[in-house]
Amino acid sequence: MSATDHLLPMLATLTLWFASTALIVWLDSRPRRTFGLSLTLAGFVAVGGIAAIALTATAAGSAAAYWSFTGALAIWGWHEMSFLMGALTGPRRIPCPPQARGWLRFRLATATVIHHELALAATAILLLALSWGAPNQTGAQTFALLFALRLSAKLNIFIGVPNFGDELLPVHLAYLKSYFGHRSTNLLLPMSLAASVAVAAWYAAAAFGAEGGSAVSASLLFALAALGVLEHLFLVLPLRDATLWRWAAPAGAGARK
Repeated sequence: MSATDHLLPMLATLTLWFASTALIVWLDSRPRRTFGLSLTLAGFVAVGGIAAIALTATAAGSAAAYWSFTGALAIWGWHEMSFLMGALTGPRRIPCPPQARGWLRFRLATATVIHHELALAATAILLLALSWGAPNQTGAQTFALLFALRLSAKLNIFIGVPNFGDELLPVHLAYLKSYFGHRSTNLLLPMSLAASVAVAAWYAAAAFGAEGGSAVSASLLFALAALGVLEHLFLVLPLRDATLWRWAAPAGAGARK
């Protein structure tokens, strides 16, 4: 495959990531009375994503890799919406007590997101089972990679980072900010960055060492892992990733919640 054949999947990843994130931000900025319809429609899209992954699992071509990847993003998008819209978070929906420290703080923080995390884990297991041993595992790997990267980011935010990226956090989830750690850095962050870079490098090597659908799949996953590295960098650099999405959230949207 030529360099262009690898660049096209990476461009597709960037485009889908940007467009889907902007859409989720926009839908979440709308009045809460619209959340039910948005989640229902997104649910149908997610079911289509599961079908796409299942139907393309035995296909080894480039088109199958793209369909499987897109299906995983559709499923992930529904999970993100269910969390941001407050439909699937955790049993605890109140701020962290100021005196909570150590294990107690971790346990309370876990209770704010545990239902969401369990749903993500169950979905990852389902997708892995659907494509286990099949030639096309793009969708399952995509979802598992997203899950791992997001879990790493959440743990770093809990321990403490300079930038939380919480500007676009909906007002009905504002209590989550009380569980964020306030530190200039933490020991987990460099390890998370190193692991993210290693995963990206592994997929890059796999992409240049493969052909056809396998190369497309590895290129898609490399681009996704690279975005994960960028997400972790945003936690520590004096840059605000929320700036990318402010245009998708109309001014005063939070007041309508």
